[in-house]
Amino acid sequence: MEYQSTRSDALHATPAEAVLQGLAPDGGLYTMPALSEIKLDWRAVLKLDTLSMAREILSALLPSFSRQEMDALVHAAYEGKFETPDLTPTVPVGDDAVLELFRGPTSAFKDVALSMLPRLMTASREKCGVSDEILILTATSGDTGKAAMAGFQDVPGTRIIVFYPYGGVSAVQQRQMETQAGRNVCVCAVRGNFDDAQTGVKEIFAAVEQQKLLAGKGVRLSSANSINIGRLAPQVVYYFRSYADLCRMGRIREGDLVDFAVPTGNFGDILAGFFAREMGLPVGRLVCASNANNVLTDFLRTGRYDRNRPFYKTVSPSMDILVSSNLERLLFLLSGDAALVARLMAQLKETGAYQVPPALLERIQCVFWSGCCDDAATKAAIGRLWREHHYLADTHTAVAWQVAQDYKAANPDHNPVVVLSTASPYKFPAAVLEGLGEAPGEDEFDVMQRLHALTGVPVPPHLADLRQRQVRHRDVIDRQDMLSYVLKKAGEAEWSR
Repeated sequence: MEYQSTRSDALHATPAEAVLQGLAPDGGLYTMPALSEIKLDWRAVLKLDTLSMAREILSALLPSFSRQEMDALVHAAYEGKFETPDLTPTVPVGDDAVLELFRGPTSAFKDVALSMLPRLMTASREKCGVSDEILILTATSGDTGKAAMAGFQDVPGTRIIVFYPYGGVSAVQQRQMETQAGRNVCVCAVRGNFDDAQTGVKEIFAAVEQQKLLAGKGVRLSSANSINIGRLAPQVVYYFRSYADLCRMGRIREGDLVDFAVPTGNFGDILAGFFAREMGLPVGRLVCASNANNVLTDFLRTGRYDRNRPFYKTVSPSMDILVSSNLERLLFLLSGDAALVARLMAQLKETGAYQVPPALLERIQCVFWSGCCDDAATKAAIGRLWREHHYLADTHTAVAWQVAQDYKAANPDHNPVVVLSTASPYKFPAAVLEGLGEAPGEDEFDVMQRLHALTGVPVPPHLADLRQRQVRHRDVIDRQDMLSYVLKKAGEAEWSR
């Protein structure tokens, strides 16, 4: 099975090439023409342990790799690195269930994909006969950066540069990134918001491709954002894992539909649920939960995508995004029209907005439901979850929980609901403490200890000692300097930290 660009039927790549390149040469995202053509016995997959489940799903999505090759990659990526053998446990909370995606080495859902991507990247490099060093460029709204650097730390043949919005992540997220060790990792703050950093990274890819800026230098670019299919594919696995867990708990019977509520910014995590649905898993509705930056809510309700709106810094910063890159893959998969997608993306770049045709909107709305909540509602949801269910949620999970309740109220005939929990509450301790009715104070590391004293919920060990770790990365630049920064770093023989 070959992948193609979402913007051109003429641009094709093998799955290994797609992983290695990250972004298609025309700026489109690599995807398969039709997910329904993937051969996967989903009922048999549900009976497997998590690592075997990952092997089957990933070898189906990325058939450049045999099942035996993928099995070795999966075990190298995950074994012994998560809190539980299942990686992502599903736990009952009231009438619903919560899929805990934060049990990995950096306490964020990105760990599932970014533990796997470096293995896929190095295996793709070998399979494609590439001797160049792979320089990973990534923009982060908070969690991707740390998870990517931890995943790629000291992986031979790779280096990684992470850009994050200056002042646009939590103090805990920033400290996680700026203390990251490794001779092949670099993190740099960008003055602006996440969209500025993400757009800057895309522009660097385009400039390097068009102007051949790295030709003959033994370096080629790739990405660890979910624009890379190798980042997105591993996220499909935990939808199958959660469904199997619900069957095991007796909450559903095999074949019953399940609805998933997903806190969404760049549209990658929820798109993985769509992939699972297209591969046969009985997924009902995918509930897209946004914060005050509700561009996706408006799009899914009206078909008009418009980023020309105020940008809000919220207590759920990983969702503070107005340009949701992965939505492009959904538009292609549901329309089958690369020319249409190319026109829409050109309109977005030129005017900041586009409108999808009515028939395409209808197909989208058959699968997706949308809602949003502001900071006040987010904190209120944190408080209710703790008082009523003794469950401590982070700010992103609280957004999804609240929108899930709104969805159920608007759809009384809903299916069983799973809420995706994407981060540890200790990554956003001040806002979580406020949600519990306490004044947070200014030092997030003191707040972390107060939150633990109040709730008794353990602090993940790798977060508990953050204050004492050495700061290794201090660079701050303007967006227009990102390209020159990357070229300078690419030319350095080594990065010492």
